[in-house]
Amino acid sequence: MRNSEECAEGAGPFITRLTWHLEEGGTAVWESRAARKRGTLAVRPEGATETSARRAGAAALDRLRRLNGVAAGSFTIGGTLFALGAALAQLSASPATGATVYFVGGVFFTLGGYASLVQAINAPRRESTAGSLTTHRFRWWSYEPGRIDWLSTFVLFAGTLVFGVNLLDSFLQGLTSQQLNRLVWAPDMIGCLLFLISGHLAIAEICHGRPCIHRRSLGWWIVAVNQLGSVLFMVSAVAAFTRPETGSEISVGVANWGTLTGALCFAVAGVLQAFERP
Repeated sequence: MRNSEECAEGAGPFITRLTWHLEEGGTAVWESRAARKRGTLAVRPEGATETSARRAGAAALDRLRRLNGVAAGSFTIGGTLFALGAALAQLSASPATGATVYFVGGVFFTLGGYASLVQAINAPRRESTAGSLTTHRFRWWSYEPGRIDWLSTFVLFAGTLVFGVNLLDSFLQGLTSQQLNRLVWAPDMIGCLLFLISGHLAIAEICHGRPCIHRRSLGWWIVAVNQLGSVLFMVSAVAAFTRPETGSEISVGVANWGTLTGALCFAVAGVLQAFERP
């Protein structure tokens, strides 16, 4: 049961920010993303006008730093390879070459998605009224749908796995229009939808359930750029639908350019994420 002096904020059933009074005076503020990415919570002593950060233990911070590095590097490489694959497709390169580049990029996207999930699983927790964070033993997996950070990263990881189905099926040759739409286009659409849902949850987490623009927040820029990339991926997926009557995509150019620009968004966000670390 929460202390009566605690103030909880969030989106729907999810708590993304919690403010409470410390026994020694002053207040402490836990935010989901700050604890997960930076391993910190903010503390304002009684009578002070500025806040300071209290951090998790050195071992926990080192773990978060390594996971963040893997996720950032994977999304940067994966996004770059997807952009390269789209450029090759637009230049009418060999379909096998483009499919191979996309598939390798997809492997990095999946690695980045899983590293983000593991980071959320092992994020330091606020579990007492003291102004400190608690770190548990390292885990590769957990099931915590009641946490918005876990749910956002899990949906993202699931989206990368669905994209993997789409990328594997793209190697198949001689498919009919119906088979292309069922085996290649449908998983692409589902993956894009999961990316959009994940991005929406990430925005809700950092904005605490309200529309917001935090121009000075690195985390906000990362989430916003990633969501823009997800929107562009969805535009690309819609344009890639194969018309059964003609056997051609709705718009090859829109599909390629949507993928290229969306992938560059994820690559840029990956670079930015490298700086959002403890």
